[in-house]
Formats: sequence, C-alpha cells, structure tokens
Amino acid sequence: MSDSASAAWNAGPHAGPWENRTNRRGRKPGRGLEIAGIILGFIFVWPLALAYLVWKMCGYPKYDEAKSFFRDTFGRARDDLASRGAAGFGGFASTGNAAFDDYRRSEIERLEEERRKLDEEARDFRNFVEELKRAKDREEFDAYMAKRRGNGPTNV
Repeated sequence: MSDSASAAWNAGPHAGPWENRTNRRGRKPGRGLEIAGIILGFIFVWPLALAYLVWKMCGYPKYDEAKSFFRDTFGRARDDLASRGAAGFGGFASTGNAAFDDYRRSEIERLEEERRKLDEEARDFRNFVEELKRAKDREEFDAYMAKRRGNGPTNV
C-alpha cells in the first residue's frame, strides 16, 4: 500500500476520498440554491448577477489577481488610446525617426488626396445617374401626357 493511501485509510472513518462533502451525484449541497440565486439576480439586478457569473467563471479570483488580469488585458487598449490621444485623433505619435515620420506624413497626405478624388468622382457619378433618372422620368411623363391627350401611342 502506498503512503498516501495508508495515510488516508488510517486517518479515521470519515477521512477517505468518498467524504469530500458532496452528495451522491457529485454536486455541492448548495448548488441548486446558487443557480436559483443567479436566475433571480438576472431578473432583478442583472449587472450584479453578471459580475458574479464572470467572477465565478474566472475561478473566484482574489482581488489582486483580478486587478492584475484586467490591467494586463485592458492595459494595452488603454495605452493605445492614450498614445493616439497624444498625437490627436487620427494622428500618429512620433517614432523617433524624422525621415520615417516625414515619409509617413507624405504618404498619408497622398492617400487622403486620392480619397478626396474618389469621393468627388463618386459624387459626380451619383449626379450623372440622378440626371439619367430625371431624363427617363421626363420622357415617361411626356409619353403619358401625349397618350392621355389622344395624340396616339408613342414609343416608351
């Protein structure tokens, strides 16, 4: 017999692996009450119930563990937003290399100019399509009015 098995066996009648405070189906005794509490929590105070559920899914972490997890997880996003805010929204922070910063600035300006040209072409095309629709509508209306006045059928 191994040392761990003999130690558990010799510890007394209530010290075996079968005596770990679970019932016959392997659940903890208050499991049903916990589930009912979570359901009622979602009905009445859902933010607290959601927070409890997340805390439970994370394995009941201690405050310091949860704080370091959130700092590690969301700290990068906060740092990204802070660096973007320092350079202005849509701007970029300096890399420390002046030549690269000039190149990046000129490329961004070139791309913005291309975007403006594309926006202008799209606007011109929308105007062109709108004019075509107006001309077609005018033609259909003129054909209808000619037919109504009795001038005979016209090609539509």
